[in-house]
Amino acid sequence: MPSDVQPIVAEVVRRIQADLPSLTDELTDHFVEMIPEFRHDEAVRQLMVASTSSNLVTLFDILAHGIGDSRITVPPAAAEYARRFAQRGLSLEALLRAYRLGEHRMVRWTLRYLGQLDLDVADVIATTDQVAKVTNGYIDQAIENLIDIYELERQRWDRRSDGARSAQLRVVLGTDTLDLAAAEEMLGISLRGWHRAAVCWVDATVPDAERYLRTATRLLAEAAGREPLTMLADDHTLWAWLSSAGRLTVDVKLMNDKLAGTAAVHLALGELASGLAGFRSSHRDALRARAVAEAGLDTAPSVVEFEHVAIAALMSDNLEDLRRWVIRTLGELARDDESMARLRETVRVFLQCGGSYTDAAALLHLHKNTVNYRARKAEEVLGHPLTERRLDVEVALLVADVLGVRVIDPS
Repeated sequence: MPSDVQPIVAEVVRRIQADLPSLTDELTDHFVEMIPEFRHDEAVRQLMVASTSSNLVTLFDILAHGIGDSRITVPPAAAEYARRFAQRGLSLEALLRAYRLGEHRMVRWTLRYLGQLDLDVADVIATTDQVAKVTNGYIDQAIENLIDIYELERQRWDRRSDGARSAQLRVVLGTDTLDLAAAEEMLGISLRGWHRAAVCWVDATVPDAERYLRTATRLLAEAAGREPLTMLADDHTLWAWLSSAGRLTVDVKLMNDKLAGTAAVHLALGELASGLAGFRSSHRDALRARAVAEAGLDTAPSVVEFEHVAIAALMSDNLEDLRRWVIRTLGELARDDESMARLRETVRVFLQCGGSYTDAAALLHLHKNTVNYRARKAEEVLGHPLTERRLDVEVALLVADVLGVRVIDPS
């Protein structure tokens, strides 16, 4: 690196590093906006953020300290994200495009922070050229390594999981124009009966996730009295369907009891539905129930059923918009403190009981005068009677109860 621009490059890197969290968010949001394959569930989204952050940190070190290209290795989080991309059958082109988008964004950041310095045009051009050259070299070498990682994982995954069955299931789930007869021929099973889908996942930090997923498969079979149809969505996620010619029953209590001491394993269940449309819709239900479980609580419950979180699930495709709507509807009642939490719970149950103080008091184990007092206090906080915008308030309280403080906290 030319000695005359090295101090300027180091200063630009220092300023960028100071804003790393917000710039990482800016870049990952850009990926999601530009590349559909980057719209992941929460666990993989967090890995994508870690991959982006670790790549940026590595590049900043190279720029600040003049580290040569021969010493570059792909950060562990970036390598794992490439493997997960391969496991999910997502395209290598999409992964590589993200790196080129990141390269372009890095040059834009350089110009942004150079504008904060008192430099002549020649220094700005030389510094930008140097940052672009080093960034391009890093991206080129990282891509070479990522191609190897992706292709090896794709080959390994295809051997390990039933690649053909997984591909067929994805086609059946994602192709609305595929009719019942064609779907049955493709999968080699009858889809005319009743189906209840499940999504099982294991926390990303848990070693030997496959063992836990096998345990979940056996538990599903025990709870329904029949073997499920299963496929691995990735190293830590299993998709499953329990099917029957007649309406089947699933012992959810048994699953909760068996998983009570295993905090690492979680199950989300879709609603019982029939036919090809039900096979697909129950799976979508299970995916949404999982999203609610992960979004609402610091620790996801062992088993979550879609029917218990349906309203929140159907509204949770954009959690940021949902959070804003809940806060706008409840105002200070959405505040994250103990007194507001008590008021929210009391009003939620009171409205669910049709406005009966007696019934709400019985469910909450309170005196009906206490329920009355809290309802009046909630009206003061809301700034209007509970009879005004009652449906909005009731739905917002239900969403707040299901999704929890992380969604509703306005701080």
